[in-house]
Amino acid sequence: MPSIGTPFLWTAFLVGVAAVLALDLFVVNRKAHVIRAREAALWTLFFVSLSGMFAGWLFWQFGSRIGLEFVTGYLIEYALSVDNLFVFLVVFSYFGVAPELRHRVLFWGILGALVLRAIFILAGTALITRFHWAIYIFGAFLVFTGVKLLFVGDQEIDPEKNPMLKLTRRFLPVTSQYHGQRFFVRLDGRLFATPMLLVLIVIEATDVVFAVDSIPAIFGITRDPFLVFTSNIFAILGLRALFFLLADFMDRFHYLGFGLGLVLAFVGVKMLLSGWFHVPIGISLGVIATLLAGSVGASLFFPPKGGGAQTAEK
Repeated sequence: MPSIGTPFLWTAFLVGVAAVLALDLFVVNRKAHVIRAREAALWTLFFVSLSGMFAGWLFWQFGSRIGLEFVTGYLIEYALSVDNLFVFLVVFSYFGVAPELRHRVLFWGILGALVLRAIFILAGTALITRFHWAIYIFGAFLVFTGVKLLFVGDQEIDPEKNPMLKLTRRFLPVTSQYHGQRFFVRLDGRLFATPMLLVLIVIEATDVVFAVDSIPAIFGITRDPFLVFTSNIFAILGLRALFFLLADFMDRFHYLGFGLGLVLAFVGVKMLLSGWFHVPIGISLGVIATLLAGSVGASLFFPPKGGGAQTAEK
């Protein structure tokens, strides 16, 4: 089935994303400041509403199947992005990033993520189009990842072990102190990287790891590259605001990892059976929404006794 993404739609979407990012960087957040809960909530509402309006337009223009595929892909990506939020928190704590500097590094980190996701999506689309059996490899990988989340849990994150960080320190001199929002600074005629650059590199490298899970998961919902890309981008655009909104109580989502594991396993099985059995998109959306809502609800209403960590706790 041909993609709904005409050259005009691709251009219009990319121009719209560029306009939102420019508004964010050069107008609203031109000066470094601490993002408070109220501001974060308003930005989160803005991006979720923007995504909802885009979904509504897809329903109106292309019908319910296309609209549901976008909504399901967006929901999966948004939920999986919560894992990124835990990583952001660990990285910021490890490098001692001041609250007023966090927005800027997240902005550039998410901008880099948009480019990397586009590359992965184009590569994945070309692979599946040319080699249909690749969908079964993606499905098996998602089942493996989901089972790992259920029974093993996420590994502890140690930014110091990131290979990109080690490589950067080997080839670039790094200052011991931050210099505002700058990634590079010239001292005594010599160019130095600042710790801000190290933070950005770790965040970008980590997003590559998460993309390996999330992008195959959305290919399990739709093969349309325009829907895969737009659902990814809308989720990522709202990720920064969501971080500042949830930063103070992310550790309460003790069972979210179980929900994400079940979602990945469900989508993986769906991909493995796609050659023989078709799961309607409405059922897929219902199952995924129920699993995610159930894991969040269980986290809030049934916290671990004594505050102990569960298997899926970050």
